[in-house]
Amino acid sequence: MSEDVSLVRLNKRMAELGLCSRREADEWIERGWVRVNGAPAAMGVKVGPQDRIEVDRAARGEQAARVTILLHKPVGYVSGQAEDGHEPAVTLVQPRNHWKGDGSRNRFAPAQLRGLAPAGRLDIDSVGLLVLTQDGRVARQLIGEDSGIEKEYLVRVAYGPVTSNPQASFPRDQLARLHHGLSLDGQPLKPARVEWQNPEQLRFVLTEGKKRQIRRMCELVGLKVMGLKRIRIGRVVLGQLPQGQWRYLGPDERF
Repeated sequence: MSEDVSLVRLNKRMAELGLCSRREADEWIERGWVRVNGAPAAMGVKVGPQDRIEVDRAARGEQAARVTILLHKPVGYVSGQAEDGHEPAVTLVQPRNHWKGDGSRNRFAPAQLRGLAPAGRLDIDSVGLLVLTQDGRVARQLIGEDSGIEKEYLVRVAYGPVTSNPQASFPRDQLARLHHGLSLDGQPLKPARVEWQNPEQLRFVLTEGKKRQIRRMCELVGLKVMGLKRIRIGRVVLGQLPQGQWRYLGPDERF
């Protein structure tokens, strides 16, 4: 007898519905906070489209207390775990680095560091907007398999020995290749928006985030990245946030 293909694991369905991440779903199921068709859910149970999923208020309250932090990462910090003697960016999330211009009413508490993880990477030699979150919904939106969130970068480049006005000597057909036509790791890249911001700087808008993607794209067309700064993720911009400082994602802000 074949298995009903419309059935999926409860944690996957909850993530698809935007209720939480799979990991959060497992935690909630374990704590008895999830009901399917009125009955407490068992770990690993499968559900269909017709099944009614309810989440306890306690889970909602815990989720509402979770924070998302926007950090202006400097050069020299890694996005995730410490490596090669370099500190992770999360070590900058301290009261003394909290931006005075933050309009959020949130107040820092050590519990906000628990489970705070980067939703996406930013290379050690790059600066700009890095998102750290305790909220699985935010992480899934930004780095889930089906995420199409735009990320915008300003990239200072050199073309061979030309560091002053590389725009003047860089071939237009190579700029077109940056838009679409390049492959990395044997996989074609999704179309990107790439244009000159000024004679030394390109503006990239990507909807994917392969490791060191922009630097590797530039190498394929003879450009060398001299500086890279991420200024936007979705509808959230870096704005006036100073380097090395952080603020909370506001209650009205959405990626």
